Amino acid sequence: MTRLIASILILTFLAACGGQRSGSSSSSLNPFNWFGRAKEQRIAVDRTVIVDPRGMVSEVISLKVDRMPGGAIISAVGLPDTQGYWEAVLTPINGEKPDKGKLSYEFRLMPPPTPNPVGTAWSREVIVGHFVSDQTLEGVHSIEVIALKNRRSVRR
Repeated sequence: MTRLIASILILTFLAACGGQRSGSSSSSLNPFNWFGRAKEQRIAVDRTVIVDPRGMVSEVISLKVDRMPGGAIISAVGLPDTQGYWEAVLTPINGEKPDKGKLSYEFRLMPPPTPNPVGTAWSREVIVGHFVSDQTLEGVHSIEVIALKNRRSVRR
């Protein structure tokens, strides 16, 4: 009898986590659908406004948001033009204050001190992470990361 009750409870929990993948009524219990899949948009950035000494990465090739206790970790993979880039950061635009429900970050990194070969795409990939608190995420519907050639965003 105990096994039957435990099985029913587990199945009920799993059914609650399932939700609809393509619809907007997905369950908030499922950690895999807290933020949706990343979408890409091609852009051109005005380089005259740059204040940070680090340059922007050429492209953002992936973006995901993982829920953590007390907030979330934003993880992005960037693709610079050559190997050797370092000290990558996600620099918040508007000081981590949501603008109309959207948090925006620029993917910035330091260039190599000496010229480096281009190499393969996977050898140039740079991974960066940024923690965002639950208070900052209040009212946020999308998160975007901006590069020189594109931007990627995820939505709740």
